[in-house]
Amino acid sequence: MPHDPQQHLVFRQALLSNPDARDCTVYRPNERDPDAEETDLGDAKVLFTGAFEPPAEWDAEECDEFFGDHAPELFVTARIECEAKPATADYFNAGVGDLVATMPGQGQVVMYFIEDYSEDEKGRHYVLMRDDLSLD
Repeated sequence: MPHDPQQHLVFRQALLSNPDARDCTVYRPNERDPDAEETDLGDAKVLFTGAFEPPAEWDAEECDEFFGDHAPELFVTARIECEAKPATADYFNAGVGDLVATMPGQGQVVMYFIEDYSEDEKGRHYVLMRDDLSLD
């Protein structure tokens, strides 16, 4: 399905102005050196859209492979939009393996790992896994 860039801009602006969208910062791990500092891609907005439900066609083996040793309740769906304007040097699309840092309140930082995404005319729909180790 071809994507209409103008339609995506409308959905992008709706997410950026949504009062339920949280501020976040997206980081990209260094692929060549796992011990190196992550690259700060920039600020974005994240809108959590619910608990992740595996597709009905997945069998138990596919679910086990996707969730691994992690509890299924750690997985959520979300939309993420970079705050920088498209086609500028600071604009980015978050991808699989990136980290999303949110601050839900009281100075607490909650980290999420981007596990997967799909794309449609509204933009990217992500599957995030909450890091169950809190960073206070």
